[in-house]
Amino acid sequence: MSRDMNQTRSDKFEKRRKSTKAITIGIIAASILVIILLGIWVFGGTGGEEQNAEENENTSSDEGSDFLITEPDEEEDENNNSTDNEESGQDEENESSEENNDNDEQDNEQNNVETESAEPSDDNVSEAYTGNWEPIGTEQEGPHTTIYDDGSQDRIEIKEATSMVTNIDPDNMVEWRVENGGDQKVVATVSDMDETKVFRVYLQWVDGEGWQPTKVEELIENDKK
Repeated sequence: MSRDMNQTRSDKFEKRRKSTKAITIGIIAASILVIILLGIWVFGGTGGEEQNAEENENTSSDEGSDFLITEPDEEEDENNNSTDNEESGQDEENESSEENNDNDEQDNEQNNVETESAEPSDDNVSEAYTGNWEPIGTEQEGPHTTIYDDGSQDRIEIKEATSMVTNIDPDNMVEWRVENGGDQKVVATVSDMDETKVFRVYLQWVDGEGWQPTKVEELIENDKK
């Protein structure tokens, strides 16, 4: 009887010890599992943040690259436009300079002309003078015969020579009459559009050099209307 009771107590103790050991192992296993899960959550989350940060950094870098590529193109366009504008401005300056040089040459030629009073040809002349004018120049070659038709080379060159000595712009000039003044000579009566001044100009032909004004008369009234 006493032996059976001792055996029972021994069995109960052994079962309790095994149960306690199993609980302890379970607690340790659960703790390890919790630690693993926490590690995965902590380190996995950090890795994700790092990956997201890298992706954001790469995206920012790409955007920055696009900006850097675009900006030089804009600057290049601005530089090209600036270069074109400079070249255009330089061309305009050159053209303006050439025109000014031409005008200066014409002014110098007129300033170098010496004039002196001459005898009027009739009572309709308020002032008459001669000068050392040069021939206007010509495109005609060979033997010369004056052609009086409108638009002929003679009429064009006579108008230029008349403009030179009267200071009437060819575009503002009215040619009232261009008539024969003798052998290789003409007399042109001209005025401006408003007829504020009327001139009678005497010209002679110089072979190879064109029409040369020899005398200018300012008229009191237009006698060729």
